[in-house]
Amino acid sequence: MTTLRRIHSWLPILLRPCTQACQIAAASTCRLHQTFPHRCLKLISVPQFRAFALSACRLKSTRDSNSGQRTGFTEDEDDDDEDFIEDSEVEELFQQQIPAGIGEGRHSVFIVHPDVKWGSRKQHLTSAELMMAEAVGLVNTLDNWRVVDMITLSTKTPEKKRIFGKGNFQSLTEKIRQTPGITAVFVNVERLSPVSEKELEVAWGVKVFDRYSVVLHIFRCNARTKEAKLQISLAEIPLLRSRLKNEMANLDQQGGGSRYIGGSGETLFEVQQRLLKEREMKIRSALDRLRRKRHLLRSQRKHKEIPVVSVLGYTNCGKTTLIKALTGDSGLQPRNQLFATLDVTVHAGRLPSHMTVLYVDTIGFLSQLPHQLIDSFSATLEDIKHSDLLLHVRDISHPETVNQKENVLNVLQNLQIPDRLMDSMIEIHNKIDIVDNYQSAELNVLPISALQERGLDDLKKAVEERIINCTGKHILDLQVDLSTPQLSWLYKEATVQDVQVNADEGSAVVKVIISTAAYGRYQKLFTGR
Repeated sequence: MTTLRRIHSWLPILLRPCTQACQIAAASTCRLHQTFPHRCLKLISVPQFRAFALSACRLKSTRDSNSGQRTGFTEDEDDDDEDFIEDSEVEELFQQQIPAGIGEGRHSVFIVHPDVKWGSRKQHLTSAELMMAEAVGLVNTLDNWRVVDMITLSTKTPEKKRIFGKGNFQSLTEKIRQTPGITAVFVNVERLSPVSEKELEVAWGVKVFDRYSVVLHIFRCNARTKEAKLQISLAEIPLLRSRLKNEMANLDQQGGGSRYIGGSGETLFEVQQRLLKEREMKIRSALDRLRRKRHLLRSQRKHKEIPVVSVLGYTNCGKTTLIKALTGDSGLQPRNQLFATLDVTVHAGRLPSHMTVLYVDTIGFLSQLPHQLIDSFSATLEDIKHSDLLLHVRDISHPETVNQKENVLNVLQNLQIPDRLMDSMIEIHNKIDIVDNYQSAELNVLPISALQERGLDDLKKAVEERIINCTGKHILDLQVDLSTPQLSWLYKEATVQDVQVNADEGSAVVKVIISTAAYGRYQKLFTGR
């Protein structure tokens, strides 16, 4: 019955007008009715599609009504641009096919953490207690989700269908079945295979999630912009595909999964696979259009010669709070939760020399996430590659700060960030205000408290120094004639630090920070060189 309900959730897509799927869906319904007439009568009473309840996705902390919108230098789509995508088009893809069981109201969750004691899968930079704490944090991030109980069990081979040995699995199953009120089990592993997910759900009688599905649900709840929604929809495709295989396997066992639909030459499984493939192609096409738009925006910034600083780090390390402190942007509303930022937002700030820079707020990183999830957000993460400087923010108060640093560096390595950016990256130790007697044993790091705005002057000076070095800008003293537009041109095209006026001669010595290209234009315009 559960299988039939899940298959039935596909019917709204199959029943769309003006497509071949109309006839296919009608035929498939008839075929299912012929195969299971007594079950299909019950199926009629099941809602065709459970729309994603946005009210169930509100996060626990209070959100400002404008906090999901971009501020400062926004990178929104232009209505007149050829790559413009209608909101309705994105929303249709976003809501079209949601992985079953995740967004359906409340969940009382039992967390299981498999602790690998030895072998290549053993975690050396962290502990089972800290990994369990992160799993609890993921669940608590979601509104209407709560942790009922939790357990850590040892295992040698987490790749097994049931993850644990026979004895541990039996005792775990008894504990889950004896704990009242459980509606889901969160197995704190990177990704469960479809076979494992099916085995565990049958054994425990409730929905089973892994880190991939839970994090995806958090992403879905936090998505605000077109790009975030499309990237999440793309990341959900592998999850939908693996669950479809499970559902079809169950139907085959009952004698109905492999039947052809209305003479089309396609089985129900093949139709659904084709629809998933078509949906994936639509999402990728829409993302390509947005990627072209993002490339155009980057080109415009480069043309204006405004340095770009990407702020990155493990999720909830304080990136948004730091950018707010550096820019004074009151529109930023930092939230103390995981993955509060999914969209790239750009905010203008000034350095001590009055040079304008753009701070890019990026998505937070997390350990034990499949490459598919990172790949889905590749368009967003491309901004990191095109930066002039990287700021790596670490929550130095977190007990797992060393492990978090390793995870961030591994992701950057997988993204093939250029060596010039990695070599010039500034590491920041944030939240020193909640660390007793903070002392850093690491060299070349900057301690700050973004919340209390401590250490920001030193940080701004370091950013300025690195920006000047890496962008090839020059600090020059230029003699200008005040009767010409030289001074106003320099204010517009360069960063003017100081002006020493000689009133008798009608001239001034201007100290500027100027790029090689701008200085060449200055010489051509005003010195004839």
